[in-house]
Amino acid sequence: MAETGPAERCGALLTWLQTFHVPSPCAKEQDLASGVTIAQVLHKIDPSWFNETWLLRIKEDTGDNWRLKVSNLKKILQSVVEYSQDIVGHQVPEQLLPDVALVGELSDTTELGKLLQLVLGCAIGCEKKQDHIQQIMTLEESVQHVVMAAIQELLNKDSDTLSSDTYGNFDSQVVCLALQSRKYYFLSDDLEETDDTRQRCHELEQQISLLVEEKNTLMLENKSLREQKSALELDAAGLTGKKLLLLQTQIEQLQEENFRLESGRDDFRVRCEDLEREVQELQHRNEELTSLAEEAQALKDEMDVLRHSSDRVGRLEAMVDSYKKKLEDLGDLRRQVRLLEERNTVYMQRTCGLEEELRRASAVRVQLEAHKRQVQELHSKHAEEALKAEKWQFEFKNLKEKFEALVKEKERLIEERDSLREANEELRCAQVQQKFLSQADTMLEQIASPVDNLAAEIMPAELKETIVQLQHENKMLCAQEASYRLQQAELQGMLEESNRTKYQLEAQQRLSQQQISELKTQVEELQRALQEQGSKAEDVSLLEVYV
Repeated sequence: MAETGPAERCGALLTWLQTFHVPSPCAKEQDLASGVTIAQVLHKIDPSWFNETWLLRIKEDTGDNWRLKVSNLKKILQSVVEYSQDIVGHQVPEQLLPDVALVGELSDTTELGKLLQLVLGCAIGCEKKQDHIQQIMTLEESVQHVVMAAIQELLNKDSDTLSSDTYGNFDSQVVCLALQSRKYYFLSDDLEETDDTRQRCHELEQQISLLVEEKNTLMLENKSLREQKSALELDAAGLTGKKLLLLQTQIEQLQEENFRLESGRDDFRVRCEDLEREVQELQHRNEELTSLAEEAQALKDEMDVLRHSSDRVGRLEAMVDSYKKKLEDLGDLRRQVRLLEERNTVYMQRTCGLEEELRRASAVRVQLEAHKRQVQELHSKHAEEALKAEKWQFEFKNLKEKFEALVKEKERLIEERDSLREANEELRCAQVQQKFLSQADTMLEQIASPVDNLAAEIMPAELKETIVQLQHENKMLCAQEASYRLQQAELQGMLEESNRTKYQLEAQQRLSQQQISELKTQVEELQRALQEQGSKAEDVSLLEVYV
């Protein structure tokens, strides 16, 4: 009989899985790579073993993560192997164990076919195997052929290690063989009959007939043994006494005890073999679990390293982002530093200029202080001169008043002088007349002396006194006029001197006022320069602090 390929076997077993109608998709091989569909099929095959708790261990949201798929498939494979060992009662050969890594990562059809073949073995070895066999018989003939070939391969692989009651008793074997013969019979009708197919069908029919004959012989032996038992019982009834019955009961007890001991021995042997096999399996599982634990520990260590690396990568990425931001800020700071350096050079130049101006301003300040001292001295001198000027002005007013009084007195004296001059002229006229009269008298005396004496006697005495008094006053007025003229000359000299002093003081005052106005303008200019210099110095200090 020709063997089927891995892809054809995988497709047929996929078609068989679709008969369970699980909620997960089951249309193509890639749908089985996550293991969710296979787990749900196993849950339907035996809900007591593959229960809800076990089903919850299978992660459904695997996505494209092949590691989660492989983890699910490993759990499924481990549970299927344990089910085959504990429930079905046979050990899965190593050549039938699939590589779940290839199934989860690449959806390999060969390895997936092996896994589905193990699931098929669980289905035909569980309590509901008849239902599953009937379900297989409802499939298409080609699919049935591939499925039965998978079952036959599983039986052939286990023929060396399985006992006579594997996958059930003789009845189950007969059903499987009948199913195989029926499948091959229909296949022989549908397909071209070959010698190999006919030979295989003939061998299967012979096996069926042999099994039926063996069953019939066993039934006949059982019937004969029962007849022998009944005959022995009839013979034993003919024996006498209680001794026979007692011996018979003892024999039966001994037989029962012997049978019980033999059965116990067989049970203990079987149990010992089972325990030895279980010990071997446990040792094998322990080795596997040890390797898995070591692998898990290695993966855990690797996971810790990767987690630490991921944390470190996160920190490094954060540091890189911060360094990028700092680099951008550094570019801005460099531009700012460049601008500040340019401004600093400008400010340094301005500072040098301000320092030069400060030196000049210090020199000007010294001059300003000197000018201030001069201004203070001039102010003091101006105050003294102002006091002197007021004093001279006061004296000038007094002298002016005196001068006006003297002028009035002079006018009065001039008037008196004029009046006295008139009186004097009159007196001179009188004197001239008197001289003429005296001359005439002399002449008359010479001629006639009595006429002169008469004229002299004729002049009154009051006129003579007045004339004498006027002559005296004339002398006094002439002396007083001379003294007044001297005083007037002195006062005129003092007035001219005071005027000259006044003019000098006014000139000095004008000059000092001009100097004061000039010094005020210089002081204002220096104050403005000092203020500008102070503001510039503050700007320079602020710039140095900022830099």
